[in-house]
Amino acid sequence: MGRADERRARQRGGRRAAPRNRTSQQTGPETSVTAEGGTTTAVESPAAPAAAAAEGATRAERRKAAAGKTRPGKDAKDGKDGKPAKGRIRRLFTWKKMLGAFFTVCLLGIGSFIALYMMVSVPEGNALAQTQSNVYKYSDGSVLARKGTVNREIVDLSKVPKDVQHTFVAAENKTFYNDNGIDLRGMARGLYNTARGRGTQGGSTITQQYVKNYYLDQDQTVTRKLKELVISLKVDREKSKDDILAGYINTSYYGRGAYGIQAAAQAYYRVDADKLTVQQGAYLAALLQAPSQYDWAVAGPIGKKLVQERWNYVLDNMVGQKWLDKSERDAMKFPIPKEPKAASGLEGQKGYLVDLANTQLENQLMKTQNLTRSEAEAQVVDQGWTITLNIDPKKQAKLEAAVKGQLTSKLDGKKRKVDKNVQAGAVSVDPKTGKILALYGGVDYYKHYTNNATRADYQPASTFKPIILAAALDQDAKTQDSKDINANTIYDGTSRRPVKGSDIAFAPPNEDDADYGKITVQTAMNKSVNSVFAQMGVDVGMKNVLKTADDLGLDTEKLQAVPAMTLGTMGASPLEMASVYATLDNHGQKVTPSVLASAEKTGRKVDLPDPIGEQVISREAADQVTSVLTGVVDDGTAKVSVAQNPLRKGQQVAGKTGTSDYNRSAWFTGYTPDLVTSVGLFGEDAKTHNQVPLTGATGLIPGTGRINGGGYPAQIWAAYTFGVTTKTKFDLNTELGAAVKPTDTPSYSESPSETPSQTPSSTPTKSATPSQTPSQTPSQTPSQTPSQTPSQTPTDTPTTPGGENTDQPLDQLDP
Repeated sequence: MGRADERRARQRGGRRAAPRNRTSQQTGPETSVTAEGGTTTAVESPAAPAAAAAEGATRAERRKAAAGKTRPGKDAKDGKDGKPAKGRIRRLFTWKKMLGAFFTVCLLGIGSFIALYMMVSVPEGNALAQTQSNVYKYSDGSVLARKGTVNREIVDLSKVPKDVQHTFVAAENKTFYNDNGIDLRGMARGLYNTARGRGTQGGSTITQQYVKNYYLDQDQTVTRKLKELVISLKVDREKSKDDILAGYINTSYYGRGAYGIQAAAQAYYRVDADKLTVQQGAYLAALLQAPSQYDWAVAGPIGKKLVQERWNYVLDNMVGQKWLDKSERDAMKFPIPKEPKAASGLEGQKGYLVDLANTQLENQLMKTQNLTRSEAEAQVVDQGWTITLNIDPKKQAKLEAAVKGQLTSKLDGKKRKVDKNVQAGAVSVDPKTGKILALYGGVDYYKHYTNNATRADYQPASTFKPIILAAALDQDAKTQDSKDINANTIYDGTSRRPVKGSDIAFAPPNEDDADYGKITVQTAMNKSVNSVFAQMGVDVGMKNVLKTADDLGLDTEKLQAVPAMTLGTMGASPLEMASVYATLDNHGQKVTPSVLASAEKTGRKVDLPDPIGEQVISREAADQVTSVLTGVVDDGTAKVSVAQNPLRKGQQVAGKTGTSDYNRSAWFTGYTPDLVTSVGLFGEDAKTHNQVPLTGATGLIPGTGRINGGGYPAQIWAAYTFGVTTKTKFDLNTELGAAVKPTDTPSYSESPSETPSQTPSSTPTKSATPSQTPSQTPSQTPSQTPSQTPSQTPTDTPTTPGGENTDQPLDQLDP
């Protein structure tokens, strides 16, 4: 047999030796058959390609198998050890294909933009059409006010000094004179934030803002932003930079109802636009970021700080752009604007009500549409809204009459200078619905622009004390000797007694430095004993007290948790205090007072939040505080003005008086089962607007002439409330406090006998009452004698809100 025949025989034998179901994993000796001498010979062939002869293998696969590259029966996509090969993925994602995809996307984007550019044309200006009257109505549908005569006078850019023009460019768009009208990076960021629902975050050039003001609307949508982009490019090509700048400063809203730079110049500085200085122009340019927040007349400390920083930013940018000499800039002082003049039709209380309604509507739009304050104002002011307020016209008239009858009719600025400095504010709320039913913002919106009902720059003083008790009851707090705190708990009412358990030394005096000795919490509330509530605040934990205050409705975000806060040394408004006491009246369920009943515009109705919120403190805690506060009225600092008032018709009343440091404010916040009203009197210098004492006002207060919370504020409250309320009894879930007869007798013997000794509540003495003498002499002498000295040291002297330190800054706190 030849060599070729022998090879073919071996191949035939190999195929016979490999069963049809043999897998590629099998290995072993390969069997060959050789017909030589009639015998069969087994041939060992380790390298023989038996696997390549497997069933279904292609010729190419058999060749590869023979070469030892793959195993038979395996798909070509399999690699070593049966794992997929990477060849196909690499073929799909080659750099050529990826680059091609990138250019394709770019071409599609460019094509889409070209199509959009061709389709979108510059529309007719619609800014004037958008500014129309807002109609404000009382709760009964009668018209309160109609506001909307557009305060705008278009002026040519040549009438605006060049340096003043530069202030707007420096504030908003330093590259204005050189750019093509858009900021691509800013637009990309704005589109991304809008798509993600994050609102607006900068990125607009002056051209874009002008386009938004004059050609489009304030809606925060991707479609509107794309239109803004295209129209801005076209406007920049079709108009000169001066025309665009003129349009921008003439269409922007500056606050105070002023549209355009001419109206703004008159509203803030009483001059025409051509008489504006660089300093004044920089202020107006800074205003555009947040007109109401930066209005100097109504801005709080933070707003004033921010607008001054913005003003400095504008002038510094002008120096950087070589538009202003640095030496001139360094000599410039911040130009405080003139006091605002109210628009016609907002006389009396109307302006205060309209401003509060606008503010609350703006707040809701900011929350639901992610608008900035400036954008929200632009959507609300003079934009054709029909706004119905919760104000009851009868209650509103009654509140105004009460303030006039009990206070303002008795003021005579010609006789007494102090009478010019008296300001009153009040808010009345339905605790079951949260509706603001009446509001008093000042003598007249034209004469006093600041709303006294919402201003939060005066101390609430001892009207804060019920919050401390509420925190103690809600959190089951205990005294230093581990006794539960409630209406019957005994505290030491010694004046200037250093508080125990505090890292900060604090020993506040009581009013007139009176000592009360061992007294119950109920009596301490009736007599407004500072030393008791200072200790209680430390027992509860000041952080816990401030948290409860915030839950009830007081803004405590920037307050420090220090014992001095127990005396109400923070700022608060009548609106905030009405919220706190309304939540107590509503059994601990949060009340956020609202003046808005509805707001509609061309078929669009704004969804307003429910003024009644969640349970923030337990009903038991809220009801016990209410029960205790009835004692303040019936047997405490409001006894004469409220409890014994001839207008009272059996109504059960809870409330608290407050008189602040140096007699700069006096309060009474009280409530019946169906109405909560907070009244505050504030000493404000008629010219400088600084806080000043109320002492001596009206000339009718004997002695020092000090205005207490139990005086005019309580009298105003009673004259108003007893004329409009009917429900008489509280529905309280408690058996403690003055509103109910206690079921448990306090451990200290004096507590049940407090009533007879409280009648002359206005004349406490430096020593304990006769009923206390036998039991207190032994216990008080050792403990109090040495403790008085440390309290007189300067370390106990707190700083007043105005920043001044005095030897005895708290001597005139409360009742």
